[in-house]
Amino acid sequence: MSHAKVLPLLEPDAGPDVVPCCPPLTERPFTAEEAETAARMFKALGDPVRLRLFSAVASHEGGEACVCDISDVGVSQPTVSHHLKKLKEAGLLTSERRGTWVYYRVEPSVLAAMGKLLALPVAS
Repeated sequence: MSHAKVLPLLEPDAGPDVVPCCPPLTERPFTAEEAETAARMFKALGDPVRLRLFSAVASHEGGEACVCDISDVGVSQPTVSHHLKKLKEAGLLTSERRGTWVYYRVEPSVLAAMGKLLALPVAS
């Protein structure tokens, strides 16, 4: 079981009591804490191998992928494990061991929050 801190992201249909990690970039300037939170996420995704792994998990059928299905990204298995660990530490992935394999999942709230963070304002 992981002790990594998951980013407080917004559920797609969350009620008013749920607070996203950060406001949309176009809403207002970030506070120092919001900038730290968003920076951890962007830093984790700033590496091409991590971005490929994140994309492989997010686009995999059912939104979940076995490490055995996503490890062909041009680096060694220990390096894949390192990058997956960094994505988990940033709160972008969760994992579950099943037998000898580890399955990774991108929580729908992560994708929803990333979309809201980068969304353009709605014209009125």
